[in-house]
Amino acid sequence: MFKLNEIRELVRLLDETSIAEFNYEIEGAKLSIKKTAEGVQILSPVVQAAPVAAAPAPAAPALTPAPVEAPAAEVKAAAPAPAAAPKADDPSLHKIVSPMVGTFYTSPAPDAAAYVQAGARVEEKTIVCILEAMKLMNEIEADVRGEVVEVLVENGQLVEYGQPLFLVKLD
Repeated sequence: MFKLNEIRELVRLLDETSIAEFNYEIEGAKLSIKKTAEGVQILSPVVQAAPVAAAPAPAAPALTPAPVEAPAAEVKAAAPAPAAAPKADDPSLHKIVSPMVGTFYTSPAPDAAAYVQAGARVEEKTIVCILEAMKLMNEIEADVRGEVVEVLVENGQLVEYGQPLFLVKLD
């Protein structure tokens, strides 16, 4: 299974080249990354149960612990999501969504304070985060007035087009 930091590094490397499409497969897991006019798109990794050939078997034990541990960690990280899902589906809350594919940042610099946190009041032009796409820093503004109830994305996380970033209780 691919780790988030590995995917992020592949996207950065692809960004620095003229390669338009990149496909990678290892141990039955596939990853496809495409550069488009809108930015870099990561197609969902596909994990296939593929039989392991007899020749790679000696190398497999050395590599087996990391993939076995990684999905367990991802399952633990994904476990809180169902608990948050009912809140995200609450029709009284407005979702501020990502207008592009990129890397989500809560502040203008690593040592600076976050633009907004849960409990913060926002206006229609309040900057709520930065999305880095193709080496450009794009300030994302709130499109409504209200109170930020929850930040749905971690600092430095890759986000997709249309992915909810914040939940806002409208005034």
